[in-house]
Amino acid sequence: MAEKGASRGTLRRLWSLPRRRRGTAGRSRPDEIMHQDIVPLCAADIQDQLKKRFAYLSGGRGQDGSPVITFPDYPAFSEIPDKEFQNVMTYLTSIPSLQDAGIGFILVIDRRRDKWTSVKASVLRIAASFPANLQLVLVLRPTGFFQRTLSDIAFKFNRDDFKMKVPVIMLSSVPDLHGYIDKSQLTEDLGGTLDYCHSRWLCQRTAIESFALMVKHTAQMLQSFGTELAETELPNDVQSTSSVLCAHTEKKDKAKEDLRLALKEGHSVLESLGELQAEGSEPGVNQDQLDNQATVQRLLAQLNETEAAFDEFWAKHQQKLEQCLQLRHFEQGFREVKAILDAVCQKIATFTDIGNSLAHVEHLLRDLASFEEKSGVSVERARALSLDGEQLIENKHYAVDSIRPKCQELRHLCDQFSAEIVRRRGLLSKSLELHRRLETSLKWCDEGIYLLASQPVDKCQSQDGAEAALQEIEKFLETSAENKIQELNTIYKEYESILNQDLMEHVRKVFQKQASMEEVFHRRQASLKKLAARQTRPVQPVAPRPEALAKSPCPSPGIRRGSENSSSEGGALRRGPYRRAKSEISESRQGRGSAGEEEESLAILRRHVMSELLDTERAYVEELLCVLEGYAAEMDNPLMAHLLSTGLHNKKDVLFGNMEEIYHFHNRIFLRELENYIDCPELVGRCFLERMEDFQIYEKYCQNKPRSESLWRQCSDCPFFQECQRKLDHKLSLDSYLLKPVQRITKYQLLLKEMLKYSKNCEGAEDLQEALSSILGILKAVNDSMHLIAITGYDGNLGDLGKLLMQGSFSVWTDHKRGHTKVKELARFKPMQRHLFLHEKAVLFCKKREENGEGYEKAPSYSYKQSLNMAAVGITENVKGDAKKFEIWYNAREEVYIVQAPTPEIKAAWVNEIRKVLTSQLQACREASQHRALEQSQSLPLPAPTSTSPSRGNSRNLKKLEERKTDPLSLEGYVSSAPLPKPPEKGKGWSKTSHSLEAPEDDGGWSSAEEQVNSSDAEEDGGLGLKKLVPGKYTVVADHEKGGPDALVVRSGDVVELVQQGDEGLWYVRDPTTGKEGWVPASSLSVQLGPSGSAQCLSSSESSPGSAVLSNSSSCSEGGQAPFSDLQG
Repeated sequence: MAEKGASRGTLRRLWSLPRRRRGTAGRSRPDEIMHQDIVPLCAADIQDQLKKRFAYLSGGRGQDGSPVITFPDYPAFSEIPDKEFQNVMTYLTSIPSLQDAGIGFILVIDRRRDKWTSVKASVLRIAASFPANLQLVLVLRPTGFFQRTLSDIAFKFNRDDFKMKVPVIMLSSVPDLHGYIDKSQLTEDLGGTLDYCHSRWLCQRTAIESFALMVKHTAQMLQSFGTELAETELPNDVQSTSSVLCAHTEKKDKAKEDLRLALKEGHSVLESLGELQAEGSEPGVNQDQLDNQATVQRLLAQLNETEAAFDEFWAKHQQKLEQCLQLRHFEQGFREVKAILDAVCQKIATFTDIGNSLAHVEHLLRDLASFEEKSGVSVERARALSLDGEQLIENKHYAVDSIRPKCQELRHLCDQFSAEIVRRRGLLSKSLELHRRLETSLKWCDEGIYLLASQPVDKCQSQDGAEAALQEIEKFLETSAENKIQELNTIYKEYESILNQDLMEHVRKVFQKQASMEEVFHRRQASLKKLAARQTRPVQPVAPRPEALAKSPCPSPGIRRGSENSSSEGGALRRGPYRRAKSEISESRQGRGSAGEEEESLAILRRHVMSELLDTERAYVEELLCVLEGYAAEMDNPLMAHLLSTGLHNKKDVLFGNMEEIYHFHNRIFLRELENYIDCPELVGRCFLERMEDFQIYEKYCQNKPRSESLWRQCSDCPFFQECQRKLDHKLSLDSYLLKPVQRITKYQLLLKEMLKYSKNCEGAEDLQEALSSILGILKAVNDSMHLIAITGYDGNLGDLGKLLMQGSFSVWTDHKRGHTKVKELARFKPMQRHLFLHEKAVLFCKKREENGEGYEKAPSYSYKQSLNMAAVGITENVKGDAKKFEIWYNAREEVYIVQAPTPEIKAAWVNEIRKVLTSQLQACREASQHRALEQSQSLPLPAPTSTSPSRGNSRNLKKLEERKTDPLSLEGYVSSAPLPKPPEKGKGWSKTSHSLEAPEDDGGWSSAEEQVNSSDAEEDGGLGLKKLVPGKYTVVADHEKGGPDALVVRSGDVVELVQQGDEGLWYVRDPTTGKEGWVPASSLSVQLGPSGSAQCLSSSESSPGSAVLSNSSSCSEGGQAPFSDLQG
């Protein structure tokens, strides 16, 4: 309101222009036009009445300066309406100045050609209607003799009728008139010399009055505009203030244009009046013309004064609006900057982590530097805004009291941020210093452990060897002052500002490790001193007793298996210190045979493996965090949006996959649980087993990797990635870090193998072995899923086919009963290259197609060609002439596919896996037959057969087996629900139970014993009826180790002899090599080839889908001659 009042004051000063009264000399009535409330008559309003010229103001003056109004001879004077006469009289008397009009008017009435009666009427009418003061009335009476005589007489007798305030003088002639008024003040029709043109006078009066009216309107417009400006409230935002300033500027420009037009009009009127050198100096120029010229000049001067006053007022108003706009800009910037600084201060307040490792602290320092760099833009903006505010104050802004506190607050926030950054950097630098000391101590301890592990124990038995080892130890201990932590309390006091509970615990553990290592060194040092000091004598080296190495402090059933497995692991992690320590530990065993020394060395190696596992895990977590914060989060940063290419918009999930999920799992769960095993590394396998399901997230990441790789290749040159890499100070580009999860999941199996190697006789050996197997299983599942998602052209849902068991590339020949003869002949010598996918319910044949490109883009795709339902599939394990071939046949050999594997081992693995699937189908078929028989006898409903049932038991046994969820081919699955049958009595030879199969005399093949086989294959094998079991030798096709006391432990490839067939699919067999006997699942046995060269085959019956049929099938002829099928493509 103060601003508004100031504007009104300026407005009052603007309109307080000098005003002269009408009585001022040289002023005329038009001077007051714009100050009158009642609009006076104008020439334009009564132009037609003035044109009649029954009266006019010629501009002449009497001797005392009285204005002269002339009434020329006008015959129709009496016919003029009173209103018109009154208007003309009023207008003519308003033209002279107030001073001249105050003297009084002189009326000259020319009635020389009229009659006395008309003269009398005219004089009386004028005397009655004249609106101003009269000084003298001069009447030129009629010139005729009669009329002149009559007028003399009548005037004398009727003098009382002319009772006027001024004298009326009757003149007989024009010369008499000259006695009263000078000839120069009379027009030519009255014998004078005054130049007067009535039409010209009328035009001049119209122009002058039009200009005066324009001046009045302009003044009113300026007054109205000034009032509007003064009453305008100043807006509170930038947009409104800018709009008001623009609107007022436009109106000001329009007012200035109106002023310019008015001035132009005034100068035009002034030019039309003519240039006069001096007042009345030129003959023929009357006083009215001079007054008109003065009036126009006066109006022009008033316009110039008004314009100057308005310009001054506008300059102040514009300055106020501009200052208001500056203030609104400052306030808006203040709000924005303050919000950013508040957010920055809140965020830096959350930076309380001081790091749990050297790499972590370095990463935090990089994050702090990056945060400072990003926030520096906002801080600089705040400082610049504060300087702008100070500049406004120096320029005497009207809102100084509002600007100064905001400037002070901005400086305070900037100083607070800078101080917090300095404090935070100091804490992290302190933490970095402490962690470097801890890392130095740990490194010194590790070097000491390596030194102890690398000293050859047998060489230390001699005096020279002991002295050399002692010198090494003493030399190493000399470096303790610069490497180890001296006083724990000193550390606590020196780093009190950063020590929290976790860090104090870490310092304590490092100190304990350091003390433990020193204690070991001192013991070794004392031992070596004794060896170096005693007299040596020849000693006969004696090999350690074998049982000394065989004993284990913690025996378990998994020791032998773990040892055997570890002996074949050639791909374990190979590190120099581990190799050297291992070789010299072996020498130690040969030289001393001390179980304690051996266990100590193995414990050292286990700790080193655990240390590497933890170190690499922490580094891995840090790298993931670095990628997520330095790249993924920056994709959502508005300040970096301009660097993103269009191809990267909304593609963060494609580029990074589920990396954030992987990071949270490792950072929040897995790393913390791993740290719990730092003191018992041999038990770390439990940690992996407990979290094995969580590792499935890597399958999703690997499946997305081709899409991520493709997107990276398209946008790798984007400036966004280069800027992020520069800020992170990474030497490698993003694609190297996107590969880290794939590398990490493969690294675990190497570390587990290495840990298992040094933990064979420890408590956690079985868990380590199981964890290793599980990790390898995950790697296989990930690899299989990568192939599975590359299948194209399959119409159904691959998930409906069950679990993917195997996948691989093979050469395939076909031999179908139906097909074109010529096509068959063409296919005999040329195999098809097919990629097979074995599922629980079907086997898929696909054609592998290599793609052009690099990296993941070069990964193959698989075109779907055909699938076989496992319910109608059979196999022939061996094909004559090639140990790598086997047959897959379909619908009772209506379609036969001869498959050649790359190696015999791959073939054996596939055959075993297919056998397991078909065996489970056979068992389901037997179970269904039992239920059908039970239903016929007891009218019980037949339950739905399951594809994975391990036995032929009733529904009660099925329920128990489902509850246990045991392996369908595991012997433990049988013996856990019921005790194993008793072994047969010796001397009774081979026997069978009530559910055994009878062996036919003419064939040694297998078939379903639970139902009549009505297929053509069954008829060829000896007609209808139950087939009998053939005693003899069988080959084991699946390992079985777990079971009851009467179970026989067998491995794949062993040969056993059948002794007796028992219930629940169990056979009692004898191992001819060891002579041991026991129960094994029948599904794990395969009859050996007979002399006829036929191979044992396992298939599904054509007549009863879902059932398994064992039969003999002739092998393919040599050379694999097979007809061509539609599988070619």
